[in-house]
Amino acid sequence: MEVKTSLLDNMIGVGDMVLLEPLSEDSFLENLKKRFDHNEIYTYIGSVVISMNPYRSLPIYSPEKVEEYRNRNFYELSPHIYALADEAYRSLRDQDKDQCILITGESGSGKTEASKLVMSYVAAVCGKGQEVNKVKEQLLQSNPVLEAFGNAKTVRNDNSSRFGKYMDIEFDFKGDPLGGVISNYLLEKSRVVKQPRGERNFHIFYQLLSGASDDTLKKLKLDRDFSKYNYLSLDSAVVNGLDDATSFRTVKNAMQIVGFMEDEIRSVLELVAAVLKLGNIEFKPESRCNDTDESRVRDKNDLKEMCELLGIEQTVLERAFSYRTVEAKLEKVSTTLNVAQAYYARDALAKNLYSRLFSWLVTRINESIKAQTKSRHKVMGVLDIYGFEIFEDNSFEQFIINYCNEKLQQIFIELTLREEQEEYIREGIEWTNIEYFNNAVICDLIENNQNGIMAMLDEECLRPGTVTDETFLDKLNTVCAEHQHFESRLSKNSKFLNDHSLPHSCFRIQHYAGKVLYCVEGFVDKNNDLLYRDLSQAMFKATHSLMKELFPEGNPSKVNLKRPPTAGSQFKSSVGTLMKNLQTKNPNYIRCIKPNDKKAAHIFTASLVCHQVRYLGLMENVRVRRAGYAFRQPYGPCLERYKMLCKRTWPHWRGPAREGVEVLMADLQVPTEEFSYGRSKIFIRNPRTLFFLEERRRQCLQDLATLIQKIYRGWKCRTHFLLLKKSQVVVAAWYRRYAQQKKYQRIKSATTVVQSYARGWQARKLLRELKHQKRCEEAVTTIAAYWHGTQARTELRRLKQEVRNKHAVTVIWAYWQGTQARRELRRLKEEARNKRAVSVIWAGWQGTKARRELRKLKEEARRKHAVAVIWACWQGLKVRREYRKFFRANAGKKIYNFTIQRIMQKYFLGVKSGLPSMSPVDKNWPARPYRFLDAAHAQLRSIFHLWRCKKYRSQFSQERKAVYQEKLEASELFKDKKSLYPSSVSQPFKGDYLEISKNPKYQKLNSCVEEKVLLADVVNKINRANGKGASRILLLTKKNVVLADQKTGQVKASVALPDLISVSVSTQNDGFFALKLKEGSASAVKGDFLLSSEHLIETITKLHHIGSTASDDGEQLDINISDEFLVQFKQDKVCVKFIQAAPKNGNSASCKRKNNRLLEVSVPAATA
Repeated sequence: MEVKTSLLDNMIGVGDMVLLEPLSEDSFLENLKKRFDHNEIYTYIGSVVISMNPYRSLPIYSPEKVEEYRNRNFYELSPHIYALADEAYRSLRDQDKDQCILITGESGSGKTEASKLVMSYVAAVCGKGQEVNKVKEQLLQSNPVLEAFGNAKTVRNDNSSRFGKYMDIEFDFKGDPLGGVISNYLLEKSRVVKQPRGERNFHIFYQLLSGASDDTLKKLKLDRDFSKYNYLSLDSAVVNGLDDATSFRTVKNAMQIVGFMEDEIRSVLELVAAVLKLGNIEFKPESRCNDTDESRVRDKNDLKEMCELLGIEQTVLERAFSYRTVEAKLEKVSTTLNVAQAYYARDALAKNLYSRLFSWLVTRINESIKAQTKSRHKVMGVLDIYGFEIFEDNSFEQFIINYCNEKLQQIFIELTLREEQEEYIREGIEWTNIEYFNNAVICDLIENNQNGIMAMLDEECLRPGTVTDETFLDKLNTVCAEHQHFESRLSKNSKFLNDHSLPHSCFRIQHYAGKVLYCVEGFVDKNNDLLYRDLSQAMFKATHSLMKELFPEGNPSKVNLKRPPTAGSQFKSSVGTLMKNLQTKNPNYIRCIKPNDKKAAHIFTASLVCHQVRYLGLMENVRVRRAGYAFRQPYGPCLERYKMLCKRTWPHWRGPAREGVEVLMADLQVPTEEFSYGRSKIFIRNPRTLFFLEERRRQCLQDLATLIQKIYRGWKCRTHFLLLKKSQVVVAAWYRRYAQQKKYQRIKSATTVVQSYARGWQARKLLRELKHQKRCEEAVTTIAAYWHGTQARTELRRLKQEVRNKHAVTVIWAYWQGTQARRELRRLKEEARNKRAVSVIWAGWQGTKARRELRKLKEEARRKHAVAVIWACWQGLKVRREYRKFFRANAGKKIYNFTIQRIMQKYFLGVKSGLPSMSPVDKNWPARPYRFLDAAHAQLRSIFHLWRCKKYRSQFSQERKAVYQEKLEASELFKDKKSLYPSSVSQPFKGDYLEISKNPKYQKLNSCVEEKVLLADVVNKINRANGKGASRILLLTKKNVVLADQKTGQVKASVALPDLISVSVSTQNDGFFALKLKEGSASAVKGDFLLSSEHLIETITKLHHIGSTASDDGEQLDINISDEFLVQFKQDKVCVKFIQAAPKNGNSASCKRKNNRLLEVSVPAATA
């Protein structure tokens, strides 16, 4: 059995107020509060949806929810705004019925968000396609534009719509959107010049000042400081949760999507700036000779800037602020304006300029989103308009807003009753008249052409003479005094009032939602809404592209002396047109309620909600729905839901659904007066009957659940037993197989052992026999060897004896010869000793004689030397006495010079002994002993370091010198600019990482390159479509950059270095770089290259070094280091953006395609 959900399943409170029992205002509020506390913000009243503003995001608007409510019956799921949107869309698509969705409620109740949800749901469920998606996008993007220019922050709502909006969305026969038409009602233009305390002006003013670039503000002659503009309130200039700068960019993007041209956007912003400048214009009084006051502009700087923005001559606008020209048939009268009138004219111009700009925006959006085909369209209208308003001070705006709500309530009651009557007639149920309050009498009081309040207000504005708000109230007291829904101090009904606090300048109207007190102050001026003709003509003379279109009445060739229609009559006409439009469509209602005034979640203020329930007429709506039959349901779903309550219909009913329902109701003995049978539905009169059926169904479901559990448990246990039995048989079979296998393996193992023992015994027996035979053969050989050895040794001894005998003879002869030689030697020595003794005695005598003579000569020399020394001392003494005076005069200087020379000598010797090592990075140096040696000490240190560096450089080979030059060039390019640079300092630049000349795998690739390969490395070429990399071999020569396939070695691309104009890298710790090629070159056919390398610093350094030498004009290759740069892929420019993110695939950077114009590279954050 298929299980279906229903509005009645798992219901919190009552999902449909028609079923509320008992029905009272207290139970109504209690049900709303109960559902609100459980995050159930939607409740039905029949087909009407009540929406409570939760003031927070709820997870009930996801794409899954859209699919859940798509093509489902209205009452099939729990209450939701998607259910109403789906019902309206399916009725329009399948039944060809034009629909309208009326969204009402007071400010801050969520009307704008409700309209967005309806439009987003329709956009999600309708057809797809490029053109359809474009139309949907334009329809959705029209909202941000209108919100920026028509919404403002109020005390009740941070994004309050200050205008009424009705959008007709047009569909084709398939249900795909073709376009739309927007109508706006009563923009609150008085907000432009004055805002209540705690509120602010329209969003666009703050968005422009916060989000526009400095260049744009300079062109518009604006400043970011809000305090410099009189029309902007400062107490609420900044709103929590609203980012005006981001919103401005969103609005500009939305205008471009809708179809605004750049010059149109610029023109609109110029008018917004002109309104701000207009508010800064101030006036001063100036007395004339005839004792009349005339106004003059106090500071003409803002006036000048405004005139420059609009293209108006300053003198023309200045005169329009000082004079007013009144034209009759053949006469012109010019009068001066005092300061108060000048301020009135200025504010009137500002209000009209902004209001007409807003109307022009709506018209321009309609031109872009209107359906292009002229065939008949299906239409769905969405009305987002002000709710009924009751403030402490109610003026002209509240009066016409409440009039609009009276008309909507009137058409709501009429259409609801008509829908009820049509359904009764369609189902064949007898129709009984339903008594309800008809507010037509209130509408007539306001809009009657003869004696209605609006007609009398227009008449008062048009009549000659003195016209004031008091004269208008007097006229109301005269004409409406007898009316039962009108009250004032002088009316007939005031005699019966218990409230004596009714002011004299006010009147009260008994609306359908309650009594509202209106203050007549400002009624006449706001209804007139006059703009002096001089200002209109001045605006028409402007050269700005929009001014002639916004102020057509200022055309001098088309002067119309007829008074323009009043604001009230215009609004009355618009409301009449709207009512006619709504009456031609099938209505769907969304009633929005705000739960509290604090704009906070989880707070339900009963008094505030009760007030809104009353003026929305929700209780009246429930009573109308319950006046006949409270609940109705088609026979099929009814039988499917309650068939288990009757044995004859359970579990399957074979006949028609109606007969099954009749059998079911008869079996349950439900009184016949409690229900009626229609043609396709059953109608239940009282909710108690429905709750009785639901209670019986709940009890039956419990019994059925118990039965299902019993059957399921029995089935589960039997299934478990059969599974165990089957498992036991399988286990036994497998065990027997295992036992037989083990037995066979044991027998086989035993047989193998026996066989091995037998084979071993036979092998050992054979081995013993072979060993014995071998030993016998070895014994014979050994005996023979010993015999031959004995014979050889005997012969050897004999030969040795003969040799010894011969040697003995030789030795004896040698000894004899030695004895003879020694005897002769002794004889010769004796003779030599005798001769030497004589010589020694003679030598001793000669020495004694010589020493005596030497002593004599020495004595004489000593005497001569003593005389010479005495003479030298005497001569020295004379010289010292002669020059003693000179020595005393220069002694200090000589001592100083001597001391300095000694200190310098000691210093140089100390430096020599303490010199540091010859390493250029050794920063040690001996300390200087005296301060006066600082300069010499520093100079010596510098000279020594330069000499040491020169000696160190002289040791370099040419290859090593080139490597250090590249390292130095890398430092100039990337130091303090690229996070990857510090890790590359310690890594040597190898150049050929692939050893391409030695590796046979790349022999073919090496032969394709004519020049010497300076760099060979594996890189990743980034694919624009998905951001993934493909491995390539990068070869760098003196003339080309070559990219080849890593597997096959086939050349994929070759770029001449003169065609390479720049290289772009990021500041992050990644290896991505872009090679940007010269436009029009042969290499740039497919666009630039986006690559990733593990040796980025070396690759870019070599490219920069070689690119500078290969350039024809000697220009260096440009290295661009930025976290965001553009890359040309074929005809498209793609932005490559680098962001820091948590590491995902190890520690490497990853590239991901965000859209057609953006590649995002996620770089892991550098660890400390």
